[in-house]
Order: sequence, then C-alpha cells, then structure tokens
Amino acid sequence: MERISVFDAHCDTISRCWRDYEGLNHNAGMISLERIAGFGRYCQFFALWTADGFTGYPSGGDSVERAYHALLRCFKEQMVLNADKIIQCRTADEADQANKQKKAAAFLSVEGAELLGCDPARLDQAAADGVVAINLTWNHANALSGANCDEPERGLSPLGREFVAKMEDLHMLVDVSHLSEAGFWDVAELAQHPFIASHSNAKSVWDHTRNLTDGQINAIIKNQGVIGLNFYTEFVGRSRDLDAVRAHLDHILELGGAANVALGGDWDGCDTISDLPSIDRLPRLYEHLLRHGYKETVVQDLFYNNLMRVVR
Repeated sequence: MERISVFDAHCDTISRCWRDYEGLNHNAGMISLERIAGFGRYCQFFALWTADGFTGYPSGGDSVERAYHALLRCFKEQMVLNADKIIQCRTADEADQANKQKKAAAFLSVEGAELLGCDPARLDQAAADGVVAINLTWNHANALSGANCDEPERGLSPLGREFVAKMEDLHMLVDVSHLSEAGFWDVAELAQHPFIASHSNAKSVWDHTRNLTDGQINAIIKNQGVIGLNFYTEFVGRSRDLDAVRAHLDHILELGGAANVALGGDWDGCDTISDLPSIDRLPRLYEHLLRHGYKETVVQDLFYNNLMRVVR
C-alpha cells in the first residue's frame, strides 16, 4: 500500500501542548509531527479548547479571553518552531501548496464559542487569526445555544443566529458537534453553506447523546457538509474496535453519505479505541476497510478528499 493521505477534522493536541508544556514535534500524546512522518499528505484541524475547571484554565474575570489568546499563542509558536514540517493553512489551495512542499497543513478551529465570548464582533479577529471552523458549544450550554448534554431542548438564541450568520459571511465552517439537537436544526435551517460535525458518529449504531440521528446525518448530506468519524470509545459502541467504527461508516454510507464522511478522531481529547491509540495507527483502519471490500476510492475520500472539499 502506498503512503496514505490523511485529513482529520478534530484533535485537542494544542490544548495538551499548552497544558503539559509539550511540543508538537515530539510529545507523549496521540499526535506529533514524528507520528505523522509516514503519511503522504497530512492535514489536521487543531482545536483551541479549554473549559472552567480544567487544568491550565486561567482564573479571573477575563479568563475566557486570556485562555483563547494563550492557546492561540501556543499554536502559533508551534508553527514557528516547526516551520520546516508544518504550516498554518486556511484553504484547500494553501494545504495543497503545503503538501507539495512536504509539509503538513494545520487548520485552526475553536471548540466552544465561549472562548470568543460568544460575541459576533470577535469573529473578524478570529478569522484574521486563521480560525476556519467553530463549534458553537462544547458540553456546556452558552449564550448561543444549548449543548448536547446541557439544556438540549434549547436551540439557537437570537445572538446564536447572528453568530452563525456572521460566520457564514466570513466563510467560516459552522461545526455542530456538541450542539443540542434543537440548535442543530436551527443551523440546518439557516445555513447557506456546508456545515460540519467534526467529530460525531451515528446514533442509530450507538445511542449516545453526542452521536447524530439519521435525520441529522441526512441534513448534513443534503447540505453537502461533512461528518468526522469519532474514535472515542464512548461514542463508538460496545465492542470498541475497528468493526464498530466500520459500522458507523457503513450506516452513513447506506444513507448516501459517501461524499460526506471523513475522519474526526478526537485525538488527545479522549480515550480512543485500542486499535487506534494514536494517529500513526490510522493505516490499520485503511487496511481493515480494504480487506472488507471497500473500494479504495471510497476509503481515500473518507481519509482525505471529502474534508478537503469543504475547506475550498
């Protein structure tokens, strides 16, 4: 098998580097530049995330704003320190250029709009910082919407609707992973451009509040968006192995989502399945799918092409 290309929609590696004072080139986590050296092309969404009560979260009235800037500074520092191996990108064209130079492409996202104060006025600066995608919520409800496990019946507030509209004006990807189902349907109604669920699985396969219903999956397909398969054990299913991941993939494919499913490993943010303890083990999934009769074009779309389409 030739070296595979990988584009993954979600990791918490920058939060880990910030919290544990580790570097991106070499660390004890699931993603490092050393670990991805064997891939062909490699693109990765790096999320800026922290929350009150978690290690490293600043205290004080301006803690949220300071957390965003601290995480952003950590990301930018790692781009400078490793400029020979990775570069920040905003578009597919920039990623193509980075890959042609044998460099990884780093896309920036924000997980939980509270890091931006849930303030539409701060989106211009976030876009200038290179933020490409934003999860409207993490696990906590905020001023924009309820979350999947906190006020799940609450959809987008008027401020949330303004926030989504401003994101779309700035050509930023709205990310509905973690969002309440009510908020999801508000986004689906408002969206003029493809939106994504960067790290979510199929609820019909494993009934977890973080997974997507068939209706939600169909809405993302209709919108020409993308769903990133999540490898967190709690979201995958009882067997917690490659076959369980394949069951989620099969279900999305059965719903017509061959062009709408990608990787969204949730690396460095959770305990992933034992077959995929770190990103360098992804060839196991690639080979597993080929052994089970998947066309290589379908696997390549899953691993790289589908997510690349929505960042164009």
